[in-house]
Amino acid sequence: MFDDLILPMRCGHDDAISLFGELKTRGLIIGTDEAGRGSLAGPVVAAAVYLTDEQEESLIAMGLRDSKRVSPKGREKLFSAMNEAGVIWRAYMADNFRVDRDNVLNAALWAMGESVTRVARKLTGNIACVVDGNERIPELDIPQWVLIRADDLIPCVSAASIVAKVLRDRLMVIYSERYPGYELERNKGYPTQRHINALRGIGLSEIHRRTFCRKIMNTDRRYKF
Repeated sequence: MFDDLILPMRCGHDDAISLFGELKTRGLIIGTDEAGRGSLAGPVVAAAVYLTDEQEESLIAMGLRDSKRVSPKGREKLFSAMNEAGVIWRAYMADNFRVDRDNVLNAALWAMGESVTRVARKLTGNIACVVDGNERIPELDIPQWVLIRADDLIPCVSAASIVAKVLRDRLMVIYSERYPGYELERNKGYPTQRHINALRGIGLSEIHRRTFCRKIMNTDRRYKF
């Protein structure tokens, strides 16, 4: 079991690998991460991943790490490899309305919890999860280790960051066709200067986060639906 372990919220690479190895001797470990917290538009997408030792070794050899440190082509290649290897993963989306209602942190934690729960249902035995960041997932029924920079330290969390980023980027490309003018296919909803200029010129689309755009938009600007 995991309950007697006291784990740090922040540690270096060697300590993280050592502690993760200890966790794996006690059961099955799910990693979870999200993508899109800083975006002005679109959802937060969270993913949860369980890796076997063989899958972990293969993906590390391919360059698995935090999605922010992998090129778009590299992320797609890793995601395809996960699917070909039968990696167990699930993803969940918190849309912009939930982000505005609950705030982005709570929306992200909710989506992470939903993803972890769905992966856990596919597994049998003692199960725990590693959560990227410094906030615990509320009401999660399995033990969790919250670790800052887990997405670059723990392989299953790195894999979750890849899944979340790939799925969200694909979704934003689809949104770019539905909501032209914002260059969502390029900026993925993040606040580039061209995106900000488009917001001020066109107005808000249906998928823009009102709470994120208040400081950008003047109060008399129109909303576009």
